[in-house]
Amino acid sequence: MSAGSAALAVGQLLVATPLTGEPFAESVVLVLHHDEDGAHGLVLNQPMEAAVDAVLPEWQPFVTQPSVLFRGGPVGRDTAMGLVSVPGHEPGDAPLGTQLLFGGIGLVDLDAPAPLVVPELGAFRIFVGYSGWGAGQLDSEIRQGAWHVVPREPRDPFREQTEGLWREVLLRQRNPASFLVTFTEHPEHN
Repeated sequence: MSAGSAALAVGQLLVATPLTGEPFAESVVLVLHHDEDGAHGLVLNQPMEAAVDAVLPEWQPFVTQPSVLFRGGPVGRDTAMGLVSVPGHEPGDAPLGTQLLFGGIGLVDLDAPAPLVVPELGAFRIFVGYSGWGAGQLDSEIRQGAWHVVPREPRDPFREQTEGLWREVLLRQRNPASFLVTFTEHPEHN
């Protein structure tokens, strides 16, 4: 799917184009919610230098590597969200302390006691802040070509090496979106 041509749904990825600009340059965002009132998601490939125990020490031993906080986006920088993978569970069958959203992916209640929640988790990552858009804003940005909407692969949200995620997600597309990896702000270098 290319920018502007896809209907956005939860569980898909938004891949930033050069039109997106800061703070989303080369970002990959997992869409957690989208309806007529707006959308929100988490940037998957912006690890921070801060360890989880700097803000939530009880959860540090359980996070998926790298065991650092991730920048989820520019909104709500004073909040933390725990993204989890819970294999074998459906939304009506969510383990204690979790809310399943789609395809075994959900959010964990970071106020719940970690030892009660952790046994059911397949993967777990903590994000500071989130990415949010008002009514119609994200749809407009997609139509303008600021984002490519692409399917998520199961390993995308919890990859240990996040540095190459933007490039990898683009390269696996079987459409013109894959050409974005060759973009340069200095065409004279081609």
